[in-house]
Amino acid sequence: MKRTAAGTLRSEDVGQRVTLKGWVHRRRDLGGLIFLDLRDGSGIAQVVVHPDEAPDAARVLDPVRNEWVIAVEGEVVEREAPNPDMPTGRIEVVVSQAELLSRSEALPFNVDGSGETTDETRLRYRYLDLRRQALQRNLRLRSDVTVEILSYFREQGFVAVETPILTRSTPEGARDYLVPSRVHRGSFFALPQSPQLFKQILMVAGFERYVQIARCFRDEDLRADRQPEFTQVDVEMSFIDEEDVYRVIEGLFARVFPIVGVEPAAPFRRVTWADAMARYGTDRPDLRCDLEIRDLTDLLAESGFRAFRSTAEQGGAIRAVAVPGAADASRKQIDGWAEIARRHGAAGVLWLRRRDGELSFQVKDTLSEQELASCAERLELEDGALALVVAAEEPVAAAALGALRVELGREFGHFREDAWEFLWVTEFPLVEWDEEEQRWFSMNHPFTAPWAEDLGRLEDDPSSVRAHAYDVVLNGYEIGGGSLRIHDSELQRRVFGLLGIGAEEAEERFGFLLDALRFGAPPHGGIALGLDRMVMLMAGGDSLRDVIAFPKTTSGSCLMTEAPSAVDESQLAELGLELAANEDGEGR
Repeated sequence: MKRTAAGTLRSEDVGQRVTLKGWVHRRRDLGGLIFLDLRDGSGIAQVVVHPDEAPDAARVLDPVRNEWVIAVEGEVVEREAPNPDMPTGRIEVVVSQAELLSRSEALPFNVDGSGETTDETRLRYRYLDLRRQALQRNLRLRSDVTVEILSYFREQGFVAVETPILTRSTPEGARDYLVPSRVHRGSFFALPQSPQLFKQILMVAGFERYVQIARCFRDEDLRADRQPEFTQVDVEMSFIDEEDVYRVIEGLFARVFPIVGVEPAAPFRRVTWADAMARYGTDRPDLRCDLEIRDLTDLLAESGFRAFRSTAEQGGAIRAVAVPGAADASRKQIDGWAEIARRHGAAGVLWLRRRDGELSFQVKDTLSEQELASCAERLELEDGALALVVAAEEPVAAAALGALRVELGREFGHFREDAWEFLWVTEFPLVEWDEEEQRWFSMNHPFTAPWAEDLGRLEDDPSSVRAHAYDVVLNGYEIGGGSLRIHDSELQRRVFGLLGIGAEEAEERFGFLLDALRFGAPPHGGIALGLDRMVMLMAGGDSLRDVIAFPKTTSGSCLMTEAPSAVDESQLAELGLELAANEDGEGR
């Protein structure tokens, strides 16, 4: 008989004879009967064995335990006690024949989700962890999303092109993963951090609309929403502006997110980078939180309160977030919020509140009545509200209050947990200054186009130059970033110069791009979407591990395969490599 998918059986199949093959998910013995939950890729169905009616099948199935692999044949019947929590809960299969296909040793953890285990154990036995229904659903969702993405772009006239995995190192930001060349001793390939340069060259080549589900690699510190190898939806278009990018991506999301019942409302809200930092303290704001940050610096710059006055004199910021309903917060709560602020570099927080119509500040008799009233008016501080104030360098104040607004929003009911808030963040600065290295760095990447009207300040006032760069943000996560690109070789050289990349170095590292830009490069731009992060949010997860089949640990290793690993001396010799001792003389 043809095999039937266990999870597809329903009441309309009653009376049919079926063959099921899969894993024993759970076993129960009741009154001489053997009940098995049989699991395959489609779901779970209950099978029952009557020893007196099918003695051979009972003999075969008597020793089976969880995760043994079996095949059964039998008739679909109505269950006497339906299980409304299972899609197949109204039927069961009465077994007439059975075959044992594979035994299983005792598992290091239960794949049905019961019991406790560590993340390390799950990753070491990832093939068992992947049997869990939650992870099966996530990876099937990822598959559906990927297919829908490619279908959408094909309909929009995009060409799918695969770009090289072995390329040259052009380090900018995160470290490259390097691959030694056996043929060209002493030279190295690099695994791509993105297909950026190749997709720009495809525009010069005249393809005009390119898309790729691209594997990328970055040797950087990891976290729950970051992995050393990741997948991005890479998009590039010629003869476009930002509005074209916005339309294409909003159309994509309108196609993809309904898979999980989400209907994005287009056009998405937009906010400039400067406005996002001022109002939300971050360039990836979570708009599910209704609270906003307000700047009080101009109101308190000449305050009698020394901490505020000195912060303003040193060029810092005094900012606050008001929380309706929080005026009665306890000392313990405020201490907890102060600790959050300290984790982001601030000295702590101060409070200003209105209770029973009276305004009060944490440090008594330091702010005048006029200052209190002016701050309360700007903060729209209603009765029963509390404002937390941070005085620090501008980036520190922004980061501290950015974290606090979300924490306070959740705690006091100003957070819409079930909302899906899409946002475009626009007009990023072209560059940012690195105090440690004493040089300018690209805010996006070195190939991002500056605004034409800002070019006159490129060398004299770089921090004021805006970039044609944009991020798409969902619920506090950046799920994509892109820009319009520089398509003029001389302007590209100017930007390289600003970044400390001289003419000789630029020719060595990016000569092929500069050459291409001299042969009729069209205006072009694009975006890269983080597929892993998108699917994580769609699946309702909080870790990329939940949507990647074989993820790495936070140290960048694979516990299942024990990679990275040592290699034979003969392999190193063939590559012309020799391992050096550490600075302490130990290890290699």
